[in-house]
Amino acid sequence: MLTDSTALLDTLRRYWGYEGFRPLQERIVRSVIGNRDVVAVMPTGGGKSLCYQLPALLSERTAVVISPLIALMQDQVAQLTQMGIPSAFLNSAIPLAQQPEILKRAERGDFRLIYLSPERLARADTVSWLQRVPVAFFAIDEAHCISEWGHEFRPEYRLLSSLRENFPGRPIAAFTASATQRVRHDILAQLRLHEPHKYIMSFHRPNLRYLVKPCEGDKVQMQFLMAALRAHADENVIVYAPTIARVEETADDLRNLGIAAVPYHGQMNAETRKRNQEIWMSDEVRVLVGTIAFGLGINKSGVRAVIHLSLPKSVEQFYQEAGRAGRDGLPADCAMLWQKKDTALLAYFIGQIQDQAEQQRAWQRYHEIKGFAESKVCRHRLICRHFGETPKWSQCGMCDVCAAPPEWFRGKPADLLVPKAAKRAAVPTSGSETLNPELLEYLRAWRREISRRDNVPAFIVLHDRTLEDLCRKQPRNRSELLQVEGIGERKAELYGQEILEAFQQFGEGARAPQQEEARESPMEETIRLLKEGRSFQEIADIRQRRLNTILDTVADLIEKRRIEFDERWIAADRIRQIEEAAARLGIDRAKPIKEALPDDIAYGEIRIVLSRIRSGRNAERPDHTVSASGRTSEAS
Repeated sequence: MLTDSTALLDTLRRYWGYEGFRPLQERIVRSVIGNRDVVAVMPTGGGKSLCYQLPALLSERTAVVISPLIALMQDQVAQLTQMGIPSAFLNSAIPLAQQPEILKRAERGDFRLIYLSPERLARADTVSWLQRVPVAFFAIDEAHCISEWGHEFRPEYRLLSSLRENFPGRPIAAFTASATQRVRHDILAQLRLHEPHKYIMSFHRPNLRYLVKPCEGDKVQMQFLMAALRAHADENVIVYAPTIARVEETADDLRNLGIAAVPYHGQMNAETRKRNQEIWMSDEVRVLVGTIAFGLGINKSGVRAVIHLSLPKSVEQFYQEAGRAGRDGLPADCAMLWQKKDTALLAYFIGQIQDQAEQQRAWQRYHEIKGFAESKVCRHRLICRHFGETPKWSQCGMCDVCAAPPEWFRGKPADLLVPKAAKRAAVPTSGSETLNPELLEYLRAWRREISRRDNVPAFIVLHDRTLEDLCRKQPRNRSELLQVEGIGERKAELYGQEILEAFQQFGEGARAPQQEEARESPMEETIRLLKEGRSFQEIADIRQRRLNTILDTVADLIEKRRIEFDERWIAADRIRQIEEAAARLGIDRAKPIKEALPDDIAYGEIRIVLSRIRSGRNAERPDHTVSASGRTSEAS
């Protein structure tokens, strides 16, 4: 296997299109090539995957990668295949009829990398099959999941401890972005790593501005969210919400206010979830609102803000999710807009944990993140110390404690209206120059078109950093194209001529088509579907929302007199029972009414009937009130 620097750099340029390694990458690659056990702690966006992909490419055997997510496996295999590196994955997404062929090809050594889930590796038949595969080494991604002290502990990862027993001669390389000293020691013990080479990068992310603000109520929190989105208009933002209901509610609220946003959570069907992720990744929509299910393996460098709408469950979770901002090295905001009630919710869930040891660990994480949120000490310093790193500095100049916070973070924003983004300004880069915004947008539009044509994610076509370097260098021929970061020989072969033609067309006056205005707001869409006679369940299916979310929207529309209550929605006897209970118990809270009614009367029905009562059934309605059948009510 080639190990000299010239050979490594030649391979790096040819396949990945990079002129040099990032910090620690070459040393880790050399350790893996040298058949040493390795543990590497590198920040999100630090280039962990290359540390096992490049050695696998240079090997004559097969690297087995243990990865926790199907989508992550699929994306990496698609990327490697496009680069000309034979790879495969085995998981439930592969039809059973196709799996025997992959197994046979792996035994023949046809793949340089094969991706498995920890659950798959735990199966006896998988171990037996792997013993017939020419395995070079094992790479374990998200290795903190193996530790009970890790914030994302997964019991199935514990079974990886059998790797040393079943494959005694094969090296193991463990990678993670967020492991405390205690978790790192547990990784070494569980995997039984033998005199491993340890690589731990600094946990200090100096380009990230940590901002923490307690908010008094949802309304104030929403005001600060809107202020942040105004400050980052036309830039990529991730908003993390604590529950599926809050994700849907926030995404709908933003769209109602004219901000194009898409939701992402585990209860959406896979097709919609994948589509929402892709339109955000390709810059069609700038704001994604997600649960913690979103983000693992997301390869987008230009995220300018990550905003949490609740207290995360641990410092590690906050660090990991905040680290999805500013992966291009440019400044980015990482804001935690939390409320006192978040502590009660976290405490409630901790109380549900049956295992006493795990509950104790959860309480420790709770006190650590609460202490972080309430502290008046430099936030970068707190995070570094949490992970066992002692900075030599006492102030970072990049958090709300050490420096003046941005304007949007101060005071109480009074205005929720968001003006349309002005004409795109010049895009800053990590150097001193700026990029032509029209050219960058034209290349993004070209990438979206190629992505749809080839049915691959936009970042697999070209990475954000590659688009920016294209704008910077504006190549005129294949030789100059190969000098662009992220364009190796394979990428130039696939897209080179089309990229050069895109530059020619831009020079002749072509420009990116105007992005479509945000589609009709969720309220408008719900009103339209009601007018079409759709049932609540049909609307939920069409809008890819939970039924309760639709019922809440309808109740809100009735209460605001945007639509009329339709007697056909709920059986007359049920309406009567709800109204009688409301007359006795009041209309402020639905819970006492629910407890007084038969079990088969749902909360959604109660909310809608209460909204009719609150709206003033016999009150004069404004001109814009629309009945469910589409008739406009005239003011009397």
